[in-house]
Amino acid sequence: MSKLRIAVVGSGGAAMAAALKAAENGAQVTLIERGVIGGTCVNTGCVPSKILIRAAHVAHLRRESPFDQGITAAPPAILRDRLFAQQQGRVDELRHAKYESILEGNPAITVLRGEARFKDGHTLRVRLTEGAEREVPFDRCLIATGASPAIPPVSGLKETPYWTSTEALESPAIPQRLAVIGSSVVAVELAQAFARLGSHVTLLARHTLFFREDPAIGEAVTAAFRAEGIEVLAQTQASAVSYANGEFVLATNHGEIRADKLLVATGRSPNTRGMGLENAGVKLGPQGAIVIDDRMRTTTPHIFAAGDCTDQPQFVYVAAAAGTRAAVNMTGGDAALDLTAMPAVVFTDPQVATVGYSEAQARHDGTETETRTLTLDNVPRALANFDTRGFIKVVAEAGTGRLLGVQAVADQAGELIQTAALAIHNGMTVDALAGQLFPYLTMVEGLKLCAQTFKKDVKQLSCCAG
Repeated sequence: MSKLRIAVVGSGGAAMAAALKAAENGAQVTLIERGVIGGTCVNTGCVPSKILIRAAHVAHLRRESPFDQGITAAPPAILRDRLFAQQQGRVDELRHAKYESILEGNPAITVLRGEARFKDGHTLRVRLTEGAEREVPFDRCLIATGASPAIPPVSGLKETPYWTSTEALESPAIPQRLAVIGSSVVAVELAQAFARLGSHVTLLARHTLFFREDPAIGEAVTAAFRAEGIEVLAQTQASAVSYANGEFVLATNHGEIRADKLLVATGRSPNTRGMGLENAGVKLGPQGAIVIDDRMRTTTPHIFAAGDCTDQPQFVYVAAAAGTRAAVNMTGGDAALDLTAMPAVVFTDPQVATVGYSEAQARHDGTETETRTLTLDNVPRALANFDTRGFIKVVAEAGTGRLLGVQAVADQAGELIQTAALAIHNGMTVDALAGQLFPYLTMVEGLKLCAQTFKKDVKQLSCCAG
């Protein structure tokens, strides 16, 4: 009996997870990649950005910390070329270890380097990088082509040498003045990183920072940024951009802004154009994302899609989970992707972390809630760190006390949010969470303390009171 033939278009988180699971389940896989193996996360996204952010955090602590009274601070010298070499070295190492070498060592997976386009519902035409063309017949196909930075229609912008996150992360120097257009994850992470590495940063937010989240999140991050000297301009839009003599000039509703570099970070658009999806009966949504069901099936049942080319949340761990489940479904199984307890982290300082419902989302869905917000001057770890910026907010169902969501702005918020995700996944109530053992002098203990505030005044409790 011949093996099931599966084609995978892309080589990022969703594609790799699907290819490996499909091969494990006995399929013969052809993986097609037009660019660099590994997709966005390892090459131009998560990995290099977190390295840059960590380096910027270290630079910041050498310049300024809550312990300067007893530890002498000194402005660090930023050698950007060496930082970039270190960053790129780790990127190359991870790409080889987690992508290239795994593909090379799997005899059930054939890698084609080139651009794929659907000839029909069971055949891909691949224009190979070296110039030839090959047809790839398939029984099942997964589209996992990711997304690219979206560029807003601002007058003059496209005629200027603006940065996307890719150029920013590869920049050989730190600009003296950096303007950033955007108000969400990429914009705020890179704005703070460049500010800490020496740029004077002006951040233009069309509404407020994180305007889709609980308003307290944007307020807390804005306050933290302004305290560091980052200029946050809310309700500000650029109407025109020009570039001359090495300088950007932005015309905005709040006056003119001048900068040496301009970073545009206003979201990402699905990579779905030019693939001939219409030839295979695969439909797109209004924003160009591939329409899928909870089994990752497209409108053509034997063709699947996963990751950022769909309307799934744009996180690599979501893409990988979707890719794995798509492969299970392509090889005869039945697996759905449940995103009800999906944690999300923004790697600013303090970090932003969320899971489940916000208060407004629950109300919009018709659920009555009871909430508590704990400021970090009630968390012993934060007090010991002399860093009480931020808060932890718990959203529970009124009456039952069932945990619905958690929002946190705090040092290490990304580490505490998974505990909240597990609690939500397992249907815990705030009382049950409050009764658990949490190690003393950890940030995650703040989650227990916030849960306790539903019934107690934590200011009246002794340290580590259960």
